[in-house]
Amino acid sequence: MKKKFLALALAATMAASMTACGGSSAPAPATEATTVAATEAKASEETTTEGAAETETEAVEAKAEITTVTPGKLTVATSPDFAPYEFYAIGEDGTPTLAGFDMELAKYIADYLGLELEVVTVDFDGVLSELQTKSVDLGMAGLSPDPKREGIMDFSDLYYMGGQSLVTVKANADTFNTFEAINKPEVSVGAQIGSIQMDLATTNSPDADIVALPKVTDIISELLAGKMDAAYIETDVAKSYQKNYPDLEIVMDVPYEMEGSSIGVCKGNEALLAGVNEAIAKALEDGTMEKFIAEANELASGEKYEGLLDDAGNAQTAN
Repeated sequence: MKKKFLALALAATMAASMTACGGSSAPAPATEATTVAATEAKASEETTTEGAAETETEAVEAKAEITTVTPGKLTVATSPDFAPYEFYAIGEDGTPTLAGFDMELAKYIADYLGLELEVVTVDFDGVLSELQTKSVDLGMAGLSPDPKREGIMDFSDLYYMGGQSLVTVKANADTFNTFEAINKPEVSVGAQIGSIQMDLATTNSPDADIVALPKVTDIISELLAGKMDAAYIETDVAKSYQKNYPDLEIVMDVPYEMEGSSIGVCKGNEALLAGVNEAIAKALEDGTMEKFIAEANELASGEKYEGLLDDAGNAQTAN
């Protein structure tokens, strides 16, 4: 047993001596398997790089194929009476600045496509007209992808999920809170001209005295003044108005199978539609859209103006 121990100790000493004299041991020669693996890894890396370069090139070429109403510009029609989608934020000096998450998304898309953004402000039904006559590239005004509109525009992928509501004032909240209650000739029900809310009004309360107005601000004014009993308004828009006018009351959700907002794209411009959808996907994936929505809601809770500016660029006095 002792001899065995001494033999092992001697062997260990000799091994240590050889290592000390020779320095670091020489690297083992590469085996054929190691060489093949390294070659395959390098080839895979080159393929991945080439693939990424090809994808980037294809994306650049796709953007180059996009045509717009005005070369080099992305012309967008909007109706700035629909906070937090689009509205005017009033600065400390009283200057109105176009804001809202639709407008931030419009800038994002223009930058993504390498175009200069130009915004045309009109009433909501004007947004539809601008698209129908192909006077603009996009319509961004909280549009729902209603199949009835497919004849005058193409729709992008959804970029925001919203809802629809029935709104009245607190004093009438216990009276006008069902479709049955408002579906009477003596009850006046408001909705914006050309909007999904107008379709909901005619569908759910066809016997009511339906009042069509061009701006949501007009509807709110009529409700608060007691000239209108109830109205159909997009949920987040109603909530935004409710912050400034606490007398407003959202009394019920209105079922709507096409909930969600998309962008109206000039009919037949497939390259632009593809580019817009790519930009939307990127904004949703990287959290940018979520940031736009949060910032718009914060701005909408402050001083704002909803409607068209006068010729001098100032907020018009409410009627």
